[in-house]
Amino acid sequence: MILPPVIGHRGAAGLAPENTLASFRRAAGLGARMVEFDVRLSSDSVPVVFHDDDLERTSNGSGPVAARTLAELKRLDAGRWFGPDFAGEAIPTLAEVLALCRDLDLAVNLEIKPDAGREAETARLALAQAQALWPARAPLPLVSSFAGSCLEVALDLAPAWPRGLLVEAIPEDWRARAERLGCCGVHANHSGLDAATIAVIMASGRRVLAYTVNDRTRESELLGLGVAAIFSDFPHSS
Repeated sequence: MILPPVIGHRGAAGLAPENTLASFRRAAGLGARMVEFDVRLSSDSVPVVFHDDDLERTSNGSGPVAARTLAELKRLDAGRWFGPDFAGEAIPTLAEVLALCRDLDLAVNLEIKPDAGREAETARLALAQAQALWPARAPLPLVSSFAGSCLEVALDLAPAWPRGLLVEAIPEDWRARAERLGCCGVHANHSGLDAATIAVIMASGRRVLAYTVNDRTRESELLGLGVAAIFSDFPHSS
């Protein structure tokens, strides 16, 4: 797939409550052409878009997301924590986010964030729903995860969809893992990336994507070194 150089991180997480419909609208309004978001399951196995295991940081709820039904999650406010203008913003389902992204002509990076023990279930349900809802003529979603078992499911269920090996720092066995999981790229924290590391990964025929880059000087440096795209809380047209 063709990647824009700047991908909106959880929408436009620096300017709107992350992983909400408002955040994706803000990203599109800034000229972003692609957004990244996190998918996990409610207690009744509905894929929802939310980053943390627990609700406290980005909603007025408490406890694990996985302990709440979709109906319970929908009653929470996921916007007021960011600012009063976003009060009443809801936790969206994967289906709602996919529909909005298609309406806004946004490409997507779907990051699977499973709870422990629900890796295969989360990947299977999220991918099945995305396959059913994503338009056939639209650019294929990019699938990433820190959980290798989720990428195994993606390789099995959606082999044509591009996959990214998501890591904090580049591990010694990155090449073997990427080959085994059929990953076309490595997504890593930008702080651990340097010219030599980027060159080695690119020499393997894989792309490097860097997160989360909110400094324009660092963005220019990474793109100049050959990084295919950066994830930013402040996306912009490029």
